[in-house]
Amino acid sequence: MDQIKIRNLEVFGNHGVYAEERKLGQKFLVSCTLYLDTRRAGITDSLEESVDYGRVSRLIKNEMENKTYLLIEAAAENLTEEILLCDKKICQVDLEIKKPWAPIGLSLETASVVISRKWHEAYIALGSNMGDKRAYIEAAVDALRKMKDCQVERVSELIETKPYGMTEQAPFLNGALKLRTLLSPGELLERLHELEQEAKRERKIHWGPRTLDLDILLYDDVIVEEIDLCIPHVDMQNREFVLVPMVEIAPYKRHPVYGKTMTEMLTSYHKK
Repeated sequence: MDQIKIRNLEVFGNHGVYAEERKLGQKFLVSCTLYLDTRRAGITDSLEESVDYGRVSRLIKNEMENKTYLLIEAAAENLTEEILLCDKKICQVDLEIKKPWAPIGLSLETASVVISRKWHEAYIALGSNMGDKRAYIEAAVDALRKMKDCQVERVSELIETKPYGMTEQAPFLNGALKLRTLLSPGELLERLHELEQEAKRERKIHWGPRTLDLDILLYDDVIVEEIDLCIPHVDMQNREFVLVPMVEIAPYKRHPVYGKTMTEMLTSYHKK
């Protein structure tokens, strides 16, 4: 991935744990590396095809001068988010904030925080079999669209399917969507649970009826094995109602464990 680098941009800010730091202010040095594809910019010689590093520099200056944080960790977190949101061509940011005058009573050149943040690709399964099923799902998709740290890129058609697991219940509407997000897997799971709660979902019966069901199917190519979160979704290869929508929106996306594309997995399912 190509890079644009900004090194040691000098800004003045009122950040620090101590009241004197926030009152008097001090100098900070900010460096960042922007990851993007500069191919089109190089061919066309057009700024519109690249990222204006002057604009990014002014954004950093304004954020550091107009906001106040106790910790430079918080300043760094918010800065990376604002930079990633300012231009869709930026897919990752590495950022360092240096504090030359750290008040620790010892001689040092700088104290600094270095973080790296980027957009992630996630696939979410959508389901409902209670009430106005389509309305519940569409409301959840709209809510994701309105979140600044999530960008819905593709949504499948909704299909009616038979219940899975517990079969004595109403048919489901199922679908899937592709999401670009700044959230970590755990944060994304929390956000999806909040949307389910807004739809008044009740978790009383395993595989039972639900107003809204939102599951993380894939997140980049990572493998997560935690008590409350398993990525890739542990049983997606055995669920036609997951594979059919996934083939619609991402037919050549490969499962990070089995190595098969969604199309290949659906073909294998039908051969069982």
